[in-house]
Amino acid sequence: MEIKWFGHSAFEIISDENLKILIDPFISNNPVCPVKVEELDADIICVTHGHADHFGDTMEIANRTGAQIIGNHEHSVYLAKQGFEVMGMNIGGTIKIHNIQITMVNSNHSSDMDFIEEIGAGGSACGFIIQLERGRKIYHSGDTGLFGDMKTVINDIYKPQIALIPIGDRYTMGPFEAAIAAEWLDPEIIIPMHYNTFPVIKQDPEEFARRVESINKEMKVVILEPGQLYKE
Repeated sequence: MEIKWFGHSAFEIISDENLKILIDPFISNNPVCPVKVEELDADIICVTHGHADHFGDTMEIANRTGAQIIGNHEHSVYLAKQGFEVMGMNIGGTIKIHNIQITMVNSNHSSDMDFIEEIGAGGSACGFIIQLERGRKIYHSGDTGLFGDMKTVINDIYKPQIALIPIGDRYTMGPFEAAIAAEWLDPEIIIPMHYNTFPVIKQDPEEFARRVESINKEMKVVILEPGQLYKE
């Protein structure tokens, strides 16, 4: 299994059976992304919410690769009207596709589609629990502030081993709140995201790592540069 970060909240997960899962593929307008849209392949694309820096290049990639798009109900309606195959779902629901299990969980954020000419309602923002073929669970929180479900639902019920969480502040949690989220989630591995893409979300990930270490020395923070991967 590999997890590659493209900067911001964009990730590629390559599963145990070599399925390619893209999450929030903000590529072409992402100033720190080291790859071009046409270089990416995908079997599944998961979209956490409707903001342009997360919805990103979903339609272009899906149109070229035939990837199955997964998003909330409102996004599925919009994408179906554009001619795409999409699996709509909602908070608390789970779908199975290609031996991968994907559960949509809550996040604390807005979600209107701001990339269309007239901003349209984008339903609820979300995160995803992605369970791979051999049972490894990855939590992508999407954009979010700190909220109690991280402890009482996402950890207590789903128990992800790997968590991808934002630290950028202003639009999401900052390092202080994200360290508390790490304590509540209690994963083995944490990969920080949604920082240093733009000046307004500039952060030092090493500061975040130190905060986590002060809470739990057994928890490993993996700091990636855009284009780097974590592999196990």
